[in-house]
Amino acid sequence: MIELERPLDEIRGIGPRFLVKLEKLGIKSVKDLIWHFPTRYEDFSRVYPISELSDGQEATVRGKITEITGRRSFRRHLFIVEAIISDETDSIRAVWFNQPYIKNTLRPGRLANFSGKVAYGNGSIYLSNPTYELFTEEEETKHTARIVPVYPETRGLTSKGLRFLIKPVLDEIGHIPEPIPENIRESERLPEINEAIRNIHFPENFEDASLAKKRFAFEDLFFLGLMNESEKKRLAREKSLSVDVKEAGEILENLPFKLTESQKKSLDEILGDLQKIKPMNRLLQGDVGSGKTIIAATAAILTAKSGHQTAFMAPTEILARQHYRTFLKFFPEFEKGVALFTSGETRISYGHGLEAVSDKRKISREIAEGKIKVIIGTHALIQKNVDFKNLCLVIIDEQHRFGIEQRKHLISKNKAANGLVPHFFSMSATPIPRTLSLTIFGDLDISLITELPKNRKEIITKAVAPENRTKAYAFIKNQVKKGRQVFVICPRIEIPNPNNQIPNKSQIQNLEIKSVKEEYEKLSKKIFPELQVAMLHGRMKSGEKGKVMNDFSEKNIDVLITTSVVEVGVDIPNATIMMVEGAERFGLAQLYQFRGRVGRGEHQSFCFLFSDSESKLAAQRLKSVVEAKNGFELAEKDLMIRGPGEFLGVAQTGMPDIAMKALQNPELVGNARIAAAKILEKDPGLKKHPLLAERLRKFKKEIHPE
Repeated sequence: MIELERPLDEIRGIGPRFLVKLEKLGIKSVKDLIWHFPTRYEDFSRVYPISELSDGQEATVRGKITEITGRRSFRRHLFIVEAIISDETDSIRAVWFNQPYIKNTLRPGRLANFSGKVAYGNGSIYLSNPTYELFTEEEETKHTARIVPVYPETRGLTSKGLRFLIKPVLDEIGHIPEPIPENIRESERLPEINEAIRNIHFPENFEDASLAKKRFAFEDLFFLGLMNESEKKRLAREKSLSVDVKEAGEILENLPFKLTESQKKSLDEILGDLQKIKPMNRLLQGDVGSGKTIIAATAAILTAKSGHQTAFMAPTEILARQHYRTFLKFFPEFEKGVALFTSGETRISYGHGLEAVSDKRKISREIAEGKIKVIIGTHALIQKNVDFKNLCLVIIDEQHRFGIEQRKHLISKNKAANGLVPHFFSMSATPIPRTLSLTIFGDLDISLITELPKNRKEIITKAVAPENRTKAYAFIKNQVKKGRQVFVICPRIEIPNPNNQIPNKSQIQNLEIKSVKEEYEKLSKKIFPELQVAMLHGRMKSGEKGKVMNDFSEKNIDVLITTSVVEVGVDIPNATIMMVEGAERFGLAQLYQFRGRVGRGEHQSFCFLFSDSESKLAAQRLKSVVEAKNGFELAEKDLMIRGPGEFLGVAQTGMPDIAMKALQNPELVGNARIAAAKILEKDPGLKKHPLLAERLRKFKKEIHPE
């Protein structure tokens, strides 16, 4: 019997060659391997007589190998193996490319199953690259003559290889304890875990596979609901410092603009939380440019006036610097100390123009002594040499799941905390649909900014067809001559993925850089040779990126070419044109977010969505962006079109792929959340459900690894 937690290097038959490949897929233990679920299935369950095969069909045949040969094709640099397979009805040729070992495996006289696509060539039909499996009456087939699972793969490890590894392990694992209470399984009509784990890998029919997938999707959503609800209950027992917010009106009166109604509502919700001794746990959502930073800064000032500290963290140095500059711009007389703290730059201001570049040690010392009340930075703020005296508020930009583990880290660095927990809110410029918000961020209260600041001009958006490119380029050039600037978002390059391989971060980043460089070559030399064109990508050093953004901000660069992920939220009021290449390759919500990076100044702004696609669906999607007035409506459409894994990014949530796909099933999501709430209502500490409590503990570690 094999235990689930056992490392794979202790399992007989899984050698070093496989272990390296499995680790690339994040598979290290028996549990990881058994929970590596198929993405789809191929139906090779019916065995056809060879005489009944026809071109284009996907089928399984069972026959004897009567002849097998191998030869090298020098013209195409291929090694070709050909076999003649015969049954009692007829014979058919099978062809494999660059798999010379097959000639030694499939010897004449052997009986085997062959599953694959029937193709036509040289005047007859043949099996192209079929999967084969030597046939014996005693053994159950894994690769042929059944519903065959197809898995996420990696180079050198195909679905056939994964089936070869999974089947014997599956046969040897002991009884898996069932974590979902029986009454819940019965009400949802879900199969028991041991039945489901076998049916998800090797189902007898598609209905069994579908039920097994539903069961594991429900399980993940159920535990996500338990995690969110238990986190809410835990926070309800914690205590935080209270903030005096009575000076909020005076702060807002001194701003050079009036808040919108939804800004006021969101600020009221945040200030209401800050007054309580129960820790705030909130997500502030609003489109790019909707004014989230001013709300965050107001909350930080009121916290400082109460004598407490705020840590304001951004995902990049450029964004941290921008938040710092925004703070100084709107609150130039703030005297209680605001610092910029990143790995590349440290600054400090005590208001009235008293700003200086400062030594990291000096700033760290003044933060620890409580002299600096507002600290704006990157993840440098959670380094071991940074401690706080009385941290009361943590604000995170665009990293919603920073929350749980890293908040604990911040609490441990809060010297005078006395067991108190900081208030917390994160900000997101990505409009997140309600289904996702309630599920992924179910432990957070949500505030929405649904309107842009007053006097903002509507951004004119056009989907540009190939025949209109020259006109669009001429218009952009004319705008630059008038003194305006341009953002160019490079097309997302599709990663070749013939076998469901999971691309790694390096592959993605290399392709993004390639895309930026190619676009830079085209625009700087062919389209806009007389303009100042620059590029920005994630592999550039911090100082280089800072210089490029500073030059763009100072109007020394006319056209800035960047990737889709670099410096989201950067505020350049003079940039009035957003040009997106390969727009059909991006999600709707992402395109909407790109558009929001312009339209922040007094001049009319434009967004051009360039596409070479002739697809009607692509045209329809781009039309949705052109007509969209509200990012949240568009996000709902995007969720339905692309699915939550693509929309939000599985890595960002830590959620298993099967649960992410299930988020498109509102009924399953709702039922899982209700079931979780009911259990915690009757048994808050899960003392009557020890197995559930243990599985929940492991689930939390899977979602938020420390």
